[in-house]
Amino acid sequence: MEPKWLLWAKQIQGIAQSGRAFSKDPYDQERYKELLDLSADILATYGDVDTEIVKALFARESGYQTPKVDVRGVVFQHEKILLVREKAEQKWSLPGGFCDVGLSAKENVEKEIVEEAGFRTKASKLLALYDMQKHGHPPQPFHYYKVFLQCDIINGIATKGLETDQVMFFSKNELPELSANRNTEEQILSMFSFMNEPNQPPYFD
Repeated sequence: MEPKWLLWAKQIQGIAQSGRAFSKDPYDQERYKELLDLSADILATYGDVDTEIVKALFARESGYQTPKVDVRGVVFQHEKILLVREKAEQKWSLPGGFCDVGLSAKENVEKEIVEEAGFRTKASKLLALYDMQKHGHPPQPFHYYKVFLQCDIINGIATKGLETDQVMFFSKNELPELSANRNTEEQILSMFSFMNEPNQPPYFD
């Protein structure tokens, strides 16, 4: 679970952002700006990052604040799961990323798998919908939902992408060092349960 200070800071940021989007009163605008600055100070102080970096991150957001959506493709082959290694972090994750506007979750994950792993796939089943703050991920400035979709290979070969430098399949007992920002070991292991019991219902928080 996330620390209370992080949850409160994100809630303050969400309330302040929504208030600035809809309030017409200049005094309320100023109060909401103060709340945004307060949430940035909390995140910077307890998260050990520069306040101006947090403020710049918040400045890119507007309108009513809702959770962001991250989608991950779960591809099995010979009882192994497809993982890609991120260039920036040198750690492994299921292929995927933030959903692009104008594409469905299915279209997004199929696109990400091609771009990061080289395989053309067809998303076939929703496996899990995680609330990121409930599953041991490192602290994040925003609230995220993570969508895990099973995908079946149509064609293609393992090919690294612009953001990935390795593409491999791993068995349950030989998982590499994972990118905890993107997926946890618990989540990856739970995907194997869907491989072994394909009729179980999707997991959701």
